[in-house]
Amino acid sequence: MSLRERILAAAAPGRTDFTDQDRALFAELKAALNVGVIRAAERSTDGAWRVNAWVKQGILLGFRMGVLVDMSVDGTLRFFDKDTYPVRATGLGDRVRIVPGGSSIRDGCYVAPGVVCMPPMYVNVGAYVDEGTMIDSHALVGSCAQIGKRVHLSAAAQVGGVLEPAGALPVIIEDEVLVGGGCGVYEGTIVREGAVLAAGTVLTGALPIYDLVRGTVYRRPEGGALEIPAGAVVVPGARALTGEQAARWGLSVYAPVIVKYRDDKTDAATQLEEALR
Repeated sequence: MSLRERILAAAAPGRTDFTDQDRALFAELKAALNVGVIRAAERSTDGAWRVNAWVKQGILLGFRMGVLVDMSVDGTLRFFDKDTYPVRATGLGDRVRIVPGGSSIRDGCYVAPGVVCMPPMYVNVGAYVDEGTMIDSHALVGSCAQIGKRVHLSAAAQVGGVLEPAGALPVIIEDEVLVGGGCGVYEGTIVREGAVLAAGTVLTGALPIYDLVRGTVYRRPEGGALEIPAGAVVVPGARALTGEQAARWGLSVYAPVIVKYRDDKTDAATQLEEALR
């Protein structure tokens, strides 16, 4: 049987008892995630992303079979978590820069050579972080989030969060994207290649995106994902609320706005980070 078939069998609903063989199977899944052989979502040749629900089911299986243990480093740094999810074993040969200062990478995620981790940051299980990406201080790469090549996740950026339902697409950040400080990208949003999210931009499946350049409003389709076009520069904005009371109070609500598409000036403004890799 394939790894997929064995994971689906082990993750059958209602199971509460797990054997050493089940634990070995879960360890096999994590090992495959750690080297990028399997991933929670993949991009097809036509650019569409699809979720590998069985991988996410396997990750959830690890929480079901795990037991709470003491993972403390010493008497001061106290940690208690499921024994199935220790810190990922990372060595010098992985060619990942993990700058001292309290960062953590959970077992069961892929972090490619050339990734830079500035303290403190966190990469959660199932995530995929591709070559040359920088994860800045206080940034979070949430469960199963997919991060492309040469992405910059600026300070305090949050990409996804806890594990979504097994069939739901995780957050996708494609190659060469700049995610500004304090940004939040949630609910399976796809940020296409080369886009720039200005500091403080928040993207969720419920928020429409107003494209001033193309005169278009982007919304999440039924059963699909909100997509930010390639090269779009998105900033936090606001739109007025309708209705007599809203007008009387001068109310508006948050609205992400595409104000331009990436050009030479934008590229020049994002070059500084290259010297830090």
